[in-house]
Amino acid sequence: MNKPRSLQARELHLISLYSHCQLGMTPQQFYLKWNVTYEQMAEICQRSYSTVRGWFKRGRYYRRPTTNDLRHLAMMDFLLEHYEEIPVPLWKKICE
Repeated sequence: MNKPRSLQARELHLISLYSHCQLGMTPQQFYLKWNVTYEQMAEICQRSYSTVRGWFKRGRYYRRPTTNDLRHLAMMDFLLEHYEEIPVPLWKKICE
């Protein structure tokens, strides 16, 4: 097993940036911007269909999305907007 890499100023700065990043997009904003289904939103956020449906209900059946859900939607929005700008080797490192 390899020894973990020690953190340098660059990595510490990156962790701080990521930790304090307020990146988020509500399900309603995402739904209005992209022609997606509730099923696709559930897949993006790794949630059930009924959970996503609850985000759009009112009253006692309303379910508040978590901070992680908002971040997933914002990240997906970013990737959809900037897909062509991301080099294929970088995609492969992240998603394969």
